[in-house]
Amino acid sequence: MSTELEDYSHKRLNILTGEWVLVSPHRAKRPWQGQNEAVNNEKRPTHDESCYLCAGNTRINGEINPKYEDVFIFTNDFAALQKDSPDFSVNDGLLIAQSEKGICKVVCFSPDHSKSLADMDANEIQKVVFAWQKEYKDLGGNDLINYVQIFENKGAVMGCSNPHPHGQIWSQSTLPNEVDKKNTQQLNYYQKNGSSLLGDYLAQELEKKERIIFENDAFVVLIPFWAVWPFEAMIVPKAHKSSISDLNEEEAYLYAEAISVLTKAYDKIFNTSFPYSSGIHQAPTNGEDNSHWHFHMSFYPPLLRSASVKKFMVGYEMFGSPQRDITAEKAAQMIRDLV
Repeated sequence: MSTELEDYSHKRLNILTGEWVLVSPHRAKRPWQGQNEAVNNEKRPTHDESCYLCAGNTRINGEINPKYEDVFIFTNDFAALQKDSPDFSVNDGLLIAQSEKGICKVVCFSPDHSKSLADMDANEIQKVVFAWQKEYKDLGGNDLINYVQIFENKGAVMGCSNPHPHGQIWSQSTLPNEVDKKNTQQLNYYQKNGSSLLGDYLAQELEKKERIIFENDAFVVLIPFWAVWPFEAMIVPKAHKSSISDLNEEEAYLYAEAISVLTKAYDKIFNTSFPYSSGIHQAPTNGEDNSHWHFHMSFYPPLLRSASVKKFMVGYEMFGSPQRDITAEKAAQMIRDLV
């Protein structure tokens, strides 16, 4: 890597959004006198009678969960999007709004209350991948739905309201902001070059080997060149796949293996259950030609210096642009050593 990138402030372009991140590697050497918080590494039981997501328990709406043995999915009892919302719009000068419809679901990864994805093996995670594939197909096949967002918030610090291992799926009638930006960037590149933006980027990364954490026959785990969060990572299929529905059974297993390797390494960084928000960005389900899309899964963990020191998006980052101190290359090396 260029010594300038290691030692001097610079900007890096996020090719998927068209936005810049400020990198300040020299600041990583400054003394830390910020806030430290208590770390909760308490072991959870395999079943919690008070948990709304555990098998056989009663949810807040009075429904009883089945005695599920692997993945369990249900419609969110407190959905952010309403399927039966009326069609309306507001166009009052500069006061503009429009209705938005959608379907939200909860995906319980395992009946074991004590586990996270990092505690599950690849075979168990493959069942989660299969469930994601089914929901993407079923929800995307609904005329109401034009985008399916699969994501997970892990840990109380990420706003997770229940420690039981689970993720969510929000599907809606329009493309959310981040997806719309990535759709535009990938489409423009595909139309100009006739190839996948992420596929061409991945070829460069595999040649340089500076930010690669892990790879198998079908997937690469890496720290993106433009990463914002200290230990941000991305899982990208080597082949041009527009969505998870393009994965066969073997590829679904290799995807699960990549998730397993990354999440297990995360937990080793600071010897704690590593919090993060993760999400899959993939082709819209709007019936259009979305062959420009190359699906990927991003992980945004907030921890910075220890299990109790978080990175906050404040000051310049709220009013200017994202900024990071530790370089993507250094973060990749740290995680790679733990795989």
